[in-house]
Amino acid sequence: MTKKPAVIRRCYWAENDPLMRVYHDEEWGVPERDSRALWESLMLDGFQAGLSWLTILRKREAFRKAFRSFDPKKVARMGEADIARLLQNESIIRSRAKIESTIHGARIYVAMADAGEDFSTWIWKMAGNKQIQNHGPNPAKTPLSEEISAALKKRGFKFVGPVIVYAWMQACGIVNDHSPNCFRRKTIQQ
Repeated sequence: MTKKPAVIRRCYWAENDPLMRVYHDEEWGVPERDSRALWESLMLDGFQAGLSWLTILRKREAFRKAFRSFDPKKVARMGEADIARLLQNESIIRSRAKIESTIHGARIYVAMADAGEDFSTWIWKMAGNKQIQNHGPNPAKTPLSEEISAALKKRGFKFVGPVIVYAWMQACGIVNDHSPNCFRRKTIQQ
């Protein structure tokens, strides 16, 4: 008698697309402490506004190429010629506001670093320096996402409303929002 393979249970949103499954299984909800990676993720979540995450995920490598591997120092030096070039790049989301926001966000990130302020430390401090375990339904925003959103806006970041910020908090593991029956919930929690 052959044994049935174990059923792997995932969060419902990751079931129907192979790229989303890989993203879910390997990245989503894993606590990210690298400042540059957190910033890249925040910028991509800004591009996602009004679109599906799958759209951004499919274009992520093109974004990385277009934005110089999301090296904040390189992106901060981008100017009008770069914006014009990016607006012609069919491989990314060609929104002037979102492109300019990413360049502006890089300048803020660099200014923070130059002042001795680590982006990751700053963000994680607002979360109490530990991952939040959400045991209820996934909300669109929380008081913490509103607080982080306000702090980011005060610094001058754009496309960082509390809903975008909460999605980013889920993605980079500030909050563990894997469903209770998802195989990743307990592994990430540990």
